[in-house]
Amino acid sequence: MDPIALLLSRVQFAFTVSFHIIFPSFTIGLAAWLTVLEALHLATGRPAYRAVFEFWLKIFAVAFGLGVVSGIVMAFEFGTNWSVLSRMTGPIQGPLLTYETFTAFALEASFFGILLFGRSRVPPWLYLVSTAMVALGTTLSAFWIMVNNSWMQVPAGYAVENGAFVPTDWAAIIFSPVVWVRFPHMLLAAYVTGAFCVAATGAWYLLRGTFAAEARIMLRMGLTLAAVAVPLQIGFGHLVGDYVHDDQPAKFAAIEGRWHDEQPAGEVVLALPDPAAESNRYEFKIPVLGSLIGSMSFDSKEVGLTDFPPQDRPPVLVPFFAFRIMVGCGLVMLALAWIGTYLSRTGRIERSRPLLWLIFLSFPLPFVATLTGWYTAEIGRQPWAVTGLLRTADAVTPFLSAGTAAVSLIVFGAIYAVIFAFGIFYIYRMLRAGPVRHLPAPAAHPGRPLSILDDDAMPETGHAAAGE
Repeated sequence: MDPIALLLSRVQFAFTVSFHIIFPSFTIGLAAWLTVLEALHLATGRPAYRAVFEFWLKIFAVAFGLGVVSGIVMAFEFGTNWSVLSRMTGPIQGPLLTYETFTAFALEASFFGILLFGRSRVPPWLYLVSTAMVALGTTLSAFWIMVNNSWMQVPAGYAVENGAFVPTDWAAIIFSPVVWVRFPHMLLAAYVTGAFCVAATGAWYLLRGTFAAEARIMLRMGLTLAAVAVPLQIGFGHLVGDYVHDDQPAKFAAIEGRWHDEQPAGEVVLALPDPAAESNRYEFKIPVLGSLIGSMSFDSKEVGLTDFPPQDRPPVLVPFFAFRIMVGCGLVMLALAWIGTYLSRTGRIERSRPLLWLIFLSFPLPFVATLTGWYTAEIGRQPWAVTGLLRTADAVTPFLSAGTAAVSLIVFGAIYAVIFAFGIFYIYRMLRAGPVRHLPAPAAHPGRPLSILDDDAMPETGHAAAGE
């Protein structure tokens, strides 16, 4: 196997999956939030909920389409670049991807048209059900992908027959304990991503002095969801760490930056790992904390990377730093969500322009956290495509040339750049245009003046209020 072709194939798949994951991590959470908005609109009849729903539905549709287009390419890459992986794992991965088609894609295809074009053609209850079914479809899509990937991380319920991995226990594959910590972790990441994008948009409108009623709904609901979801996300992140500690000790040692066995083990907070010297430079370590995190013990022995042959060790630098970036983003989002929710509930957030600016500028954080978390999981798994069973170098298509891999990488990069630029520009135009109300605002109750807290009473919606 040409090592350059292997490297380019890995870069190509990493590029396409990194590009693709941006969109599902946004639309999964957004679809669930749209369901809540539609339910609130039906329950209260408040026009502001309808306006916010219609506004975010357009953005959801564009992002959803970009996610579908960018994801299709990866299916072809399994055949063009990773045919050995496809042949050997096809009996397991093939049915799992088929289950995704029969459940997730079927729901999305059945109800997405109603969501976009059917509001005036179906009863309100059916429109709400359609919204919920699209949200369920996006969730099921994430579930089957995580089942598939979790099997590659920690194989279970299989046997080897004729050089291929065949399923012997689907329950062990689908209901693996690894799936049921990794799937909630990914789902919560999507909810946090949607929440911060919505809250950031609300903060942007308040800073500009436009769409005040809708901006308050976005900011308040986005921050509240984030305030609940981020701690849950951190909790499931710890559970994910437990499975890595038990089932992928080399990955865990790389994440921790631990080169040699320690008892008790310290926790390396920051350092510059040096693989050549098998040590860390500029290390800042907290004693004992590594044992507590790894084994919930104050004196446990934790293994180091030197316990594993060099050819079985993952690259250290990427998982080490990616993990810390992910955790740092999570802690910043937690602080913003809790402080912002408190000030929102006490009615002071609109007077805190520095905090509004921080919330507005925070929208990249969940995307960065998701990507770095994915890099930690996938690069930390190396050199294995299927942990302990199939090396990445052995999974690539035989006789694939470096030139072919390079051309496809360049073509994909160019096409994705065009798609991404168009998508971001179009979404920005929709964000700048803002929500438009379709229903008249109700009059104030007799004898009671309109309050600044009455979202539906606020007249400053649309371009006229913005002076545009």
